[in-house]
Amino acid sequence: MRKLLFDLIKKSESRLFGKYLLITNTVSSGFLMFIGEAAAQRINNYYSKENNGEFKYDNEKLKQLTVVGLSQGPLHHYTYLWMERLLPGNAKKTVFKKILADQFIVSPVFIVHYFYTAFFLAGSSFKDTVDILRKKFLTIYLADWMVWPPTQLINFFFVPLKYRVLYINMITTFYNVFLCYVKNKHEPEIENGREERS
Repeated sequence: MRKLLFDLIKKSESRLFGKYLLITNTVSSGFLMFIGEAAAQRINNYYSKENNGEFKYDNEKLKQLTVVGLSQGPLHHYTYLWMERLLPGNAKKTVFKKILADQFIVSPVFIVHYFYTAFFLAGSSFKDTVDILRKKFLTIYLADWMVWPPTQLINFFFVPLKYRVLYINMITTFYNVFLCYVKNKHEPEIENGREERS
């Protein structure tokens, strides 16, 4: 029985991280983005001045951020494949180059993608999104430099290619709490801007 269970797990793992790797990476990105947004809503509620002991999830935001995560899954998937083809192996110099590529090329793209997609799904205008991104890009990008270089050092040195997106998604779950907090914090500004223009 134990051997049968082990074989089943091994077979499932082989399929999920082999033939169906793109699907695995996409679904895990969406699911863990959902978890990050749910945690951010809890934290926002806990520290809110309007907290009256009652809490209800904003299901619309949860759906929106899940879609953001699902849209990022394929980007993560192909980014790591591209990086490994361009800079194969895990020699020290190669890992250093990968980290630099991740921080100077990949990170800004993902920040912009996250905000544009999230605010677009929330019904914000292009101008509103650009304004918020201008205000918050530097804060988020500096936070990126604190979190991702050590994370990617482990990823590129020790984690096999097929598990890299899952590893990043697990770390990203906690980082997404910060991103969702920044996003949610500025949604009232967007609403106020709409009211002023109407």
